[in-house]
Parts: sequence; structure tokens; C-alpha cells
Amino acid sequence: MQILTFIGFTLLVGIISYYKSRKTNEASADGYFLGGRSLTGVVIAGSLLLTNLSTEQIVGLNGAAFKDGILVMAWETLAAIAMVVTAVFLLPRYLKGGITTVPQFLENRYDKTTKSITSALFLSGYAIVLLPIVLYSGALAISNMFDIPTLLGVSKTTALWITVWSIGIIGSLYAILGGLKAVAVSDTINAVGLLIGGMLIPVFGLMAIGDGSITDGISTLITSNPEKFKSMGGPESSIPFATIFTGMMLVQLFYWGTNQAIIQRALGAKNLKEGQKGLLLASFIKILGPLIVVLPGVIAFHMFGSEIENPDEAYPMLVSKVLPTALVGFFAAVLFGAILSSFNSALNSSVTLFGVDIYKSHFKTDATEKETVNTGKRFGIILAIISMCIAPLIAKAPDGLFGYLQEVNGCYSIPILTIIIVGYLTKYVPAIAAKIAIVSGAVLYSISQFVLKPFVIGEENYPHFLHVMAILFVVNVLIMLLIGKFYPRKEAFSLTYTEQVDITPWKHLKSVGIAICLIVLAIYIYFA
Repeated sequence: MQILTFIGFTLLVGIISYYKSRKTNEASADGYFLGGRSLTGVVIAGSLLLTNLSTEQIVGLNGAAFKDGILVMAWETLAAIAMVVTAVFLLPRYLKGGITTVPQFLENRYDKTTKSITSALFLSGYAIVLLPIVLYSGALAISNMFDIPTLLGVSKTTALWITVWSIGIIGSLYAILGGLKAVAVSDTINAVGLLIGGMLIPVFGLMAIGDGSITDGISTLITSNPEKFKSMGGPESSIPFATIFTGMMLVQLFYWGTNQAIIQRALGAKNLKEGQKGLLLASFIKILGPLIVVLPGVIAFHMFGSEIENPDEAYPMLVSKVLPTALVGFFAAVLFGAILSSFNSALNSSVTLFGVDIYKSHFKTDATEKETVNTGKRFGIILAIISMCIAPLIAKAPDGLFGYLQEVNGCYSIPILTIIIVGYLTKYVPAIAAKIAIVSGAVLYSISQFVLKPFVIGEENYPHFLHVMAILFVVNVLIMLLIGKFYPRKEAFSLTYTEQVDITPWKHLKSVGIAICLIVLAIYIYFA
């Protein structure tokens, strides 16, 4: 019954996605890469949320909450503020310039080489880190939920390979054959399912604690574990409170405002108004995110405590204990949708980056839109196969790999954010400044985290990596401004309106944006 429910819901999503996207012209670059610039606010919001939310976050963040309590909600609630900033500041400029990829702006602002370096950094991050991690964590969750080794009579390793390749192939079909429209539609359906399924876990968990009463469960949970309900972490915690004002906001702004896999949904908006509504709707729902990715971890701590040695086991154990058997198939299908979303979104963005920013720029400048799309698809197939081969090997990696990889992402996130922000806020900073900043940012961060921290100063006395990111961001900005002062561009940069879409802003943008920021502030004050 569980498997039938799982297959039925998954097929339903696929059929609806095909039906909704069948009329989109996939032969054109806009049609394939941006859904024909036809996405509405609700679709954008759903796709943003599902692209962000996947098994490594649901399991990993709840594991962190099991250990540290609700202070880890910073990864969720502060994202809302970053999305407001993106809607107000970055998206109007993106849509005014009519760009398909973020690196495209860098070519217009600086030069082709800067764009290519940035695209290569994005692609390396997706191929080596994001895609394999999503596949591995997703396959692990599905394999354990359905007990694939027993079901198929194979070893755990074989079951992992089978599950990885199954997820990878299905995700590739969505991303490579369907383009962004199919990805976005499937994301929206799965977003609804994940919100419902994700909310069921804390509901049933609280009922289990409160003997059938949710309110009694909340009261018992807070009374018994007051230390888990402090929003401000100390210096020794995983997220010291001071980092919220330094690197945390920079990481959030990079992720929601410049990361191609995320912002591509908003770039496909039919107009600025819909794009802003989509970002703000997603940011409001994001505030509720801790109910799905933080609260269950605290509930698991109350229910199991010292029974769990590895915090990452907290969420799967809670699901198996509190979720009624009849709902396991539905929840597995929703979780499968979240896995597919993160995988196919990153893959679709990789196809876009390669086709537009590398193939058409360096290999065949006179390529037609159809040739660009087809070449991008072929690259996507190769990338998917590589990631499916790498993913099962992650099982042999040392413990703490996911936390380590989060830290590694700083090698490219802060340098890219630096040159984009400076590019929009200044007119005379030259291309050479961007090249120096992006290379120095990556090199200095690598030296800091992988040489100075472990071998010279020591991890105990070293600043938190989010503080290091903030310091290097300031250093890189100063480097660019100094170069711009002494070696300015000959002509001031001017952002040209391409008239691809209407860029009239949403009339309620400021009021809704301020309200969202105040809600986030109120949450922190309440749990201080």
C-alpha cells in the first residue's frame, strides 16, 4: 500500500507537469531556460521553496536542532530578509537587463572572461558538491524508508547505487527534457505536498508528547527543554549570535539573490510584479520553515534523548515512530519530490550556464538558440551521469561531510557576491578589479580555512567561518574600490532596459517587505 501511494502521487506530479508545460517552446533559449518568461508569483514561490528544501536540509537541520536547539533556525528565518532584499534591489536590475543567467550580467558589466570564471565556479560547485550530495542524501532516505535492501534482496551498497541512479534518471528527465517550466510546475505541486507532509511530523510528534493534545505537547516540550528554545547562540554554538550580523546575511544574500539554481525561477517571471510577489510569498512561508526543519529535531531530543548518538538519525527515527503507517507512502513521495527538485533545479541551471555562458560565448558564437539548448542538454546528460557515479562514493567519506561542504562553499559564494554587488552599486570599477577580487577571494578563503585554521592557529582559537567570510567580503570590496579609483573604466557603466518584460514594481512591495522583516525581528526577540 505504501509503495502504491508513493508511485501514484509521483506519477500524478509527472503527468500534471507535462500537461502544463507541453505548449512551452523548448527550442528557444527563453522557452527552455526561463519557461518562456511566463512564470507567475505562486509558481515562482513554490519552486523557490522546493529547490531550497531537500533531504539533506530536512534531515541535517533537524539533526542540528536536536543538538543545539532552535538557534539553528537562523538558516531559515534570516533567509526571509535576504529574499526581501533580492525582491527590492536585485530582481528589478536583473529583469531590466533581460538576463538569462547571473554571469550574463557580469559580461555586460565587466567582460566575457569574468563571466566565464564565474560560470566555471558555479558549475564546479554544482558538479562536485551539490548534485552528488542531493543524490546521496536522498537515496539514503528513500532506501531506509522503504527498506530497499530487504525489498530487493541486495546489499546496502547495491541498494544505494540503485536508488541513486533511479532518482538521477527521473530528475534528469524533468530537467533536461522538460526545461524550467516542467521543473517549476512539479516543484509547485510538491511544495504543497511537502508543506502538508512536513507539518504532519511535528503535529503527530507534539500529540505523542502531550497524550493526544498538541497544546499539552508544546507546554511539556518547552517546560522540559528550556535550553533548546533560545534563539541566540553562544560563542561555542554552531551559530554564534554575532555571526547573524556578519557572514550569515552575506551567505543568505548570495544564496537567494545570486545563486543561479535559485534565482533562475525569478528570472523566468512574466513581469517584475509577479517576480516580486513570488519572492515575498516564498519569504513569508520561509518564516514558517522552522516548524518543518527545526521543531521536529527538538521533539526528537525530548522523545529519544541519549538513545540517539548521531543527530542526523533524529528526524528519520521521529518519522518512523509518530507517522501513521497509512501516510508513509505519501510522505515518501513528497520527500522524493523534494529530492528531485533540488537535483533537477541544479541540473537545469548547469545546462543553462554551460549553454549560454560557455558554449555560445567561447565555442560557437553564432550558434542558434536551438543549437545552444541542444548542446546544453547533452552537457546536462554528461553532468548527471558524473554526479550519479560520484554520489554513492560519498558513503565512504568521513563523518561531518555535509558541514564541511557548507564551509567549502565559501570558496566561491563570497567572491561572486562581491563582484555582483560592487558591479551594480558602482559605475567605474573595471573588469580587472572583478577578476582580482574573485580569484583573491577564493584563494584567501581557502588558505584561511584549510591551512591557517587546522595547521597554524588551531580550530579552537580560530574565528567562525561566517566571520571569516564577512572579513574577506570587506577586503575584496575595498580591493575593487581602490582599483576603481586609480584605474577606472573609461566610460561609466549604464544598465540598459531590454524591454524583455514589464518592470513596473508591485505596489505593495515595501509594506509587505517591511512587515516580513518585522516578523523575523519579533521572533528573535520572543525567543531571546
